[in-house]
Amino acid sequence: MSVPAKALFHLAFHVTDLDAARRFYGGVLGCAEGRSTDTWVDFDFFGHQISLHLGTPFPVTRTGKVGEHMVMMPHLGAVLPLDDWFALADRLQQAGIAFDIPPIIRFEGEPGEQRTMFFFDPCGNPIEIKGFKDFAGVFAH
Repeated sequence: MSVPAKALFHLAFHVTDLDAARRFYGGVLGCAEGRSTDTWVDFDFFGHQISLHLGTPFPVTRTGKVGEHMVMMPHLGAVLPLDDWFALADRLQQAGIAFDIPPIIRFEGEPGEQRTMFFFDPCGNPIEIKGFKDFAGVFAH
C-alpha cells in the first residue's frame, strides 16, 4: 500500500461546551475554525482535522509512563518545530493555562530529545504538544 507524502489525521471527540472549545482551540491555540453545526465544530489542529462534538469526553487516567512522568491516557497532541513550540508555550502561559506537566525537556541528550508540555482543554481533554529541533528525531530509537 502506498502512503501519500503527507497524510492528514482526523480525530473526532467530545466536548461539553462548544463556545468554550471555540475560545480555547481558536483563540488560545490559534487553530482555524472550519465547518460547524449546532452540535459540532471542525478545527485545523496544526495541519490536521479535529472535530469537536457535544457529548461526554472520553475517560482519562494517569497510566502512561513516559520517562519519569505518568501522563494522562489517552491524549491528543501535535509535534511542532521548536520555535513554534516555544511561541505556543509562551501563548499558553500568557493565557493563564494551567499545565499538567509544564514545559520541559524530555530525553535530554538521547535519541528523540524533545520539549513537551501537557495541559487540558476546558472540557477536560488532555493535550500534549511536543517540540523538536529536527523532525528526524521524532522516530529516533
